[in-house]
Order: sequence, then structure tokens, then C-alpha cells
Amino acid sequence: MTAVGVIGLGDIGRGVADALQRAGHDLGVCDLRVEVTAPYADSALIAAGPSLLGARSDVVVVAVVDDRQVLAVLDGSDGALAGMARRSTVVILSTVSPSTIESVAALASARAIDVVDCGVSGGPAAAADGALVAMVGGDPAVIERVRPVLDSFTSLVVHMGPLGAGLKAKLARNLVQYGSWLAAYEAQVLAEAAGIELSKLAEVIRESDKLIGGSSRLMFRPTVAPLAADAHPGIVSAMAAGAALAHKDLEAALALGRSLDIELPLAAMTDARCDAVFGLEGRAGPEENR
Repeated sequence: MTAVGVIGLGDIGRGVADALQRAGHDLGVCDLRVEVTAPYADSALIAAGPSLLGARSDVVVVAVVDDRQVLAVLDGSDGALAGMARRSTVVILSTVSPSTIESVAALASARAIDVVDCGVSGGPAAAADGALVAMVGGDPAVIERVRPVLDSFTSLVVHMGPLGAGLKAKLARNLVQYGSWLAAYEAQVLAEAAGIELSKLAEVIRESDKLIGGSSRLMFRPTVAPLAADAHPGIVSAMAAGAALAHKDLEAALALGRSLDIELPLAAMTDARCDAVFGLEGRAGPEENR
């Protein structure tokens, strides 16, 4: 049984804390809001501050909102690092900048404390089920040491690389999410202008995504560089066909938008960058490069 402290009991932190408790870890929690710590009164230690939580924890999991809060709960005489023992570990779940991870690592290293950055995806529902997807950065030996803790609240743990790589991967993953939301918004703008009921469009998209996959469907290559000159002809042909189909459909959507007097800037940008998406931009030859 590992003594684990969770700082921050928001939608993610609360789910993580519950999952750690279900897995049998010795749980401690800390949050400025008394009302969110109250449910743990009979089942976990409620620490009055981060340093007290750090003093009784082998692993401290930080699930606060932003960079400022991460530094506030870890640094200084009242921060968790002040109370933590040598060779204990901080696991940062908060989506923060790589420079904040570097700052925390420098503070922790001076005390011989290890740091792992752990970007998580899946949202509150996955957190509540202990099924978050984790993108982890840090020393492999340290990650292996805290792996039982990570496994308690995740369904998948992927070591992305050295310290900071987990959060960098999370930022890239979020770009996919927010970009897809913009695409969905622009699709609704077009559909609404064309007289389509948006709830019906949403129903169709949800069901068809189950069949054709989401935005990761083309993320199968090890690089985003153009397809190499010696790439398999079948791959080149399939990508060229996909790009041609995408251009056709996007141009039709843009034409519809013009007829309805609405702007579709994302559709226009996608049409302009479509060859790059399919690995064709910059390739020689008319059959590969539109």
C-alpha cells in the first residue's frame, strides 16, 4: 500500500482520489474548499495544507487548474515539496506549460524529490471510472516506481519521453480536440444556414464516427513530412485518392456556403492544406501532388 496525496479535488482530482482509494492506497487529500474534502472525512486523511500532505505521502498527485496554482501548492514553506521526503515523487496532472514543469523539477531536484508529468485525457467521466488515458514524461525508473499509482486511475499509460513530454503530448492532443470542435461548429453554421436540423446532424455524425473513426484515422505515419519518394505505391495511391475526394467535398461545401452567403474559413483553410494532411504536399509528379 502506497501513501498517496491528491492536491485539488475538482472533476479530475476527485475521480483520481476515489480510484486510488478503491485500489487500496493510503489516501490523503488537500483542497482549500472544505466542502469538497468533507466526503473523505471517514476514509482518508484530510490535510490542512500541502506541506502536511507531502510529509505523509510517498507520491503527491497535483490536479489543480493552472500554472500559478501548481507552483503555489508545491513551492515555498507551505508547499508540498517542503514536507516531502527524499526519493518521494510528485505527479503533475494539471495541463500547464513545459516551463512550469521545468521549474518544479528544479525545485524538487534540490530536495532529491522526483517529478513525473502526466497529461490525462478522457474528462470527468473517465476520471470517475478510473479510466483516464495518461501521457507520461520522466525518468523510466521513476515512472516504473509509481506505475501502481498511475494504473489505479488510468486505462492506458504511455511513456511519451523525458520530463515534459507528457504535457507536450497533452497540448497536442488538446489541439486535436479544440480544432475538431471548431470544425463541428463551422459544420453547424453551414447546416443551419441550409435549413438542416442540428440535432439530426449531430445524431448522424455520432453514429458515422463509430464506423469511419475520428480525427486520428490518418495518424498512422511516424512523421508528418511528405511521403518519401520510395513510399509504397499503394499508400501513395490511397492517400492521393483520399486527398482528391476531400478537395471535391470541401469545394462543394464552400460553394454551398457562398450560395448561402456565409463564410467557412476553416473549410477554406482545410482545402488549402489538404495535400499536407495526406502527405502529398511537395511531392513531385502530377499524380501525387494536386
